[in-house]
Amino acid sequence: MRQAPRLVIVALACLALLPAVAYAHDRPHRDMPAFSPDGGWNERVFNLPLKDGEQVRVLLATPARPRGILVMLPGGAGDVGLEADGSIRHGDNFVVRTRSLWNQHGYAVLIPDTHDHASLRGQRSSPAYARIITDLVAFAHQQGPQAVFVLGTSQGSIAAVNGAAHAPAGSLAGVVLTESVSVMGGSRETVFSADPQDIRTPVLVVANHDDRCKVAPPQAARQIADAMTASRDVHVLMVAGGATRSKKDCGSLTPHGYFGIEGQVIDAISHWLDAHAG
Repeated sequence: MRQAPRLVIVALACLALLPAVAYAHDRPHRDMPAFSPDGGWNERVFNLPLKDGEQVRVLLATPARPRGILVMLPGGAGDVGLEADGSIRHGDNFVVRTRSLWNQHGYAVLIPDTHDHASLRGQRSSPAYARIITDLVAFAHQQGPQAVFVLGTSQGSIAAVNGAAHAPAGSLAGVVLTESVSVMGGSRETVFSADPQDIRTPVLVVANHDDRCKVAPPQAARQIADAMTASRDVHVLMVAGGATRSKKDCGSLTPHGYFGIEGQVIDAISHWLDAHAG
């Protein structure tokens, strides 16, 4: 059943501007793309080598002059369906379908697919996946001096917490968690399974008052924020609204995926990112 989108209601504490993150950049992978110096946006799909000898297919979408880079971690099974020709078979997920909007705000977007399109359910809180996120963050730093953030949505928030909890010191300017899975479901893991108490970077927890996904209740946002006991900079952003097109409450085209209110939500998150990008 469709619902008319409502305006986003933002409740966000005052944000303090933090200094730029200092992080030593490794030498870039040979033949890996860097930011385009021309005036247009640039979007490419390529295979990124990992330190364990494997590789992951990623999508890199960049504005002309990025002020930051977002390592985006999709929800669901994590299988985006990135093809070598740049086509995307599963593009409805919030972090995938909004990449041009993030570019308009000045943020580059790096989105990983899964290896051989395997499901990530039950794997996002593992040490192995934390290492993959570390490799993604390292590659993002190779692109220039811009601040690097990790942003996860739904099941992807589990991966974002795991990556941020085990990230090298100084490698992340912050982590953003949107409609996070906080109630145990079929994947048998939640954001609380991924060591949130070890995150020391700034954290933004975003929750939609109208989200009806049973494993991501909006009222758990404060509990998620309170679990970040090592971070001195944790904020909760409450929004409301959205329309429903998906058949399931946890689908991408529902309030759970900010369907119909993407622009307002991204505006609000970008305000926080801007305050922490340095």
